[in-house]
Amino acid sequence: EKVFKLFDDGNGTIEFGEFLEMMTGKMGEKDSREDIEKVFKLFDDGNGTIEFGEFLEMMTGKMGEKDSREDIEKVFKLFDDDNTNKISFRNLARVAEELGENIDDEELQDMINQADRDGDGEINLDEFYRIMKKKGNFLEDLSSDDDMEAAP
Repeated sequence: EKVFKLFDDGNGTIEFGEFLEMMTGKMGEKDSREDIEKVFKLFDDGNGTIEFGEFLEMMTGKMGEKDSREDIEKVFKLFDDDNTNKISFRNLARVAEELGENIDDEELQDMINQADRDGDGEINLDEFYRIMKKKGNFLEDLSSDDDMEAAP
């Protein structure tokens, strides 16, 4: 909610102009205003604004089967605020904190271990895509993923 309020001008919604300001620098310089508008429309229910519930879905990466790899990549970039093309422990902890999630360090590390297929200690786009297509909500569902082995 704190993060939402950073971009909301006080009316309880994020209009496209506020969203554009929020996304500047997050999606890479090659992304145009049109690309950012496409992301905005992914989460907008059609009324031209993003309410808190829609913002929360966007920030937690709530994706379904209808979402393309490109859509999931744009959510990945919201986690990857340092543009390393990986989600590190620090990135994951930042997003959890921004969302008000109370997840301890051990659980965050376990989430990374479960998603990390190549053993480098971070989550790359392919690993993130796999989890998002399987689970639909990275922060909420990955921590209860019983069918994946944690990396040694």
